Amino acid sequence: MHTPQGAKQASQQLVMLLKTLFGTVAWSIFEWFFAGRRGCGFQAFPVFGLTAFQRGFYFDFSMTNVGVGMFCPYKITISMLAGSLVSWGLIWPYIQTKEGDWYPQGLDRDNISGINGYRVFIGVSMILADSLLHMLYILVRTLYTMYNPQPRQSSNGQPFRCLSVVLDRSATSFDDHRRTQVFLRDRIPAVAPIIGYVVLSVISTLVIPQLYTQLRYHHVAFAYIIAPVFAFCNAYGNGITDMNIATTYGKVSLLIFSSWVGLKDGGVVVGLAACAIIVSNVSTASDLMQDHKTGYITLTSPHTITICQVAGTVLGCVVNPVIFSIFYSVYNSGAHDDSNSIGRYAKVYRGIAMLAMTEKNGLPKHTMLLCKVFVMLAMSISMLREVSTHKRWRVLRYIPSTIGMDVAFFVPPTIPVGMAVGSTMIYLWGRSDRDDMRLMSPAAACGMICGDGFVSLLSSTLTLLKAAPPICIMFVARGVNQSLDAFLAAKGMPT
Repeated sequence: MHTPQGAKQASQQLVMLLKTLFGTVAWSIFEWFFAGRRGCGFQAFPVFGLTAFQRGFYFDFSMTNVGVGMFCPYKITISMLAGSLVSWGLIWPYIQTKEGDWYPQGLDRDNISGINGYRVFIGVSMILADSLLHMLYILVRTLYTMYNPQPRQSSNGQPFRCLSVVLDRSATSFDDHRRTQVFLRDRIPAVAPIIGYVVLSVISTLVIPQLYTQLRYHHVAFAYIIAPVFAFCNAYGNGITDMNIATTYGKVSLLIFSSWVGLKDGGVVVGLAACAIIVSNVSTASDLMQDHKTGYITLTSPHTITICQVAGTVLGCVVNPVIFSIFYSVYNSGAHDDSNSIGRYAKVYRGIAMLAMTEKNGLPKHTMLLCKVFVMLAMSISMLREVSTHKRWRVLRYIPSTIGMDVAFFVPPTIPVGMAVGSTMIYLWGRSDRDDMRLMSPAAACGMICGDGFVSLLSSTLTLLKAAPPICIMFVARGVNQSLDAFLAAKGMPT
């Protein structure tokens, strides 16, 4: 932006961003008029047929997923699609045939005693296995580099070291070399986040038990000890797939702490409070990963990003309670037990806490066995990928991303489908004009994602105004449509 050519490109990118932003908002407004009730509208478009639609494979016109697909590499998108086909297309339908045998019939879809228990624990165990394997690999590589440094001088005379040869292989252009140089040159000293985390953990360990008397100091301390492991795993997965699954790790911690304390000693409150601690840590790590990725692309110093994060966190301590109080008063959360309450997930999390204190944790049959099987599968694929990378085997290009497949085990298939649409757009755009695609695609993707966020604000406003869409469009099978026509004709209504 500081050169005539850069300013011209920036203006073109801004125009593209505004086009996609307003286009996303306009389409969402049009779409809203046809979503008269749940299941209506274009948000459930059965592009693959009604049978696949029942398994969750459909396009929901989420521009956020399309934009993320435009950013993600093809291999990540393909890996997530493969994971969705294996899990939602094969494994979950098979487990559903065991309803009444492996788990009770008629359970809510969010009940962890049913099929959701398989989804959560198998998916999380695979991500933990893959992430811990990579964490160990990165730790060994980092220690090796620290004890065997190979410094070299950059163009401005400052030392430049790369901790991974992967960065050197991927940085093929001058811009990539420059980004890597700036990012690694301004690295934050390792002692700074360690000291900051320890200090804040000690403060929280002393303060939180004063707010929730059921919590003991060792509960909070243990939560802050295990939080970095979950945070690393989630940040690693989020950095690759742009999927933040912090709440899933929170559910796991909820089970751990509730079963640890027990019902008589306030296990529900302890589990929920520990869940909040884990989710806060894990989600913050993912946000920091995304911000540093953005800083790497925009040549922003990691020091600046970290300072802004600290300032934003301090401001959030003031703003977030105010926002919560507003929503609490508007939706009467906790005061009325109805479907309009914004706190509908409160029952889900409390139910998980209660479940943890039942016999055998209330998990469905063979959950741990399946977790062990898929953990071994995830680790095998990861190790094969690392060996293939080291040996430069040609089979490397056909090995899917393990973390991409893992995440797809419990995110709805609509997310990989939307990402596949975005990747297809990028591929076709690149075939027609590669230079224009490289210049404009980030702006187009950002416009879609920002437009979707703006639509969420409009949707919340309409909800507060109690506005309802006037029309309902639904997709049904041909036989169902004939029966519906006959029913409407009997009622004297036009078909």
